[in-house]
Amino acid sequence: MQLIRQFELMAEEKYKMDGKIRGFFHAYIGQEAIAAGCMTATKPDDSFITGYRDHGLAIAKGVSVNSCMAELYGKATGNSKGKGGSMHFFGKDVNFFGGHGIVGAQIGTGAGIAFAEAYNNTDNVVLCFFGDGAARQGILHETFNLAMLWNLPVIFICENNHYAMGTAVNRSSNVIDIYKLADAYDMPSDVIDGMRPETVHEGVARAVKRAREKGGPSLLEIKTYRYKGHSISDPQKYRTKDEVDEYRAKDPISMLLKTILENNIATQEEIDQINERVDQAVAESVKFAEESPWPNDDEVLKDVYVDKNYPFIVD
Repeated sequence: MQLIRQFELMAEEKYKMDGKIRGFFHAYIGQEAIAAGCMTATKPDDSFITGYRDHGLAIAKGVSVNSCMAELYGKATGNSKGKGGSMHFFGKDVNFFGGHGIVGAQIGTGAGIAFAEAYNNTDNVVLCFFGDGAARQGILHETFNLAMLWNLPVIFICENNHYAMGTAVNRSSNVIDIYKLADAYDMPSDVIDGMRPETVHEGVARAVKRAREKGGPSLLEIKTYRYKGHSISDPQKYRTKDEVDEYRAKDPISMLLKTILENNIATQEEIDQINERVDQAVAESVKFAEESPWPNDDEVLKDVYVDKNYPFIVD
């Protein structure tokens, strides 16, 4: 959680103060407990797929912070070769399948990955993350229907941070309890406190166990909050400072540190050592990104999907 937080704070500084990072940038700050709880409730072979607020989940899943910072810088050593930027982190080797810029696109793709796992008769599950705004997309309903029909091992996770860009949930739908959308498909669902990694772990672990035992998909509405704007250019005029301060008082990292120290899970010295390692890793990521080369010009048309042997094209 600290690594995610400090990485993004540093990246924001490099964007705003130094002009080293450009383009889109959607911070995960405030939502780190979800990434942490989902990691402890899954195994490495399970897949994650998400929308464009993807830095936190990518880092949690194991995409290196060096490649993440390099991707933000647009360098060739980035996890998408410097061609994807903030919204399109990717880590095939750690089963992190993006980073998707089209709102809701990952919902159908996540079910497709789950279909492949079922087809290959594995016990792997897929965690498919989306925001409260993407819950209004039609693809969600189509996918929920097929996921239940085919009993796919997928957990749909709505990271409800209360605002789709700048639109509050209650201004975009009559159904403000997003987990209830599952009822129309007889899909198991739950609502979870997303400000505590413990509660995230418990809720996700239940859904993962059900999916792994061929019990099919689930919808989890994990209620969280983003401290930063929708993107780095967001003036945030749609919410009050008092509201943000209310949630900052429930900061997931501060609350977890309190739990750790009060229950003697770790000492302050051990916490300090973690913080030192995090600071070192983040500083190294900046150095790596700044020293990395730009992509070659001949990269511009590479990695565009094409199947040269596609049999259905005729002249």
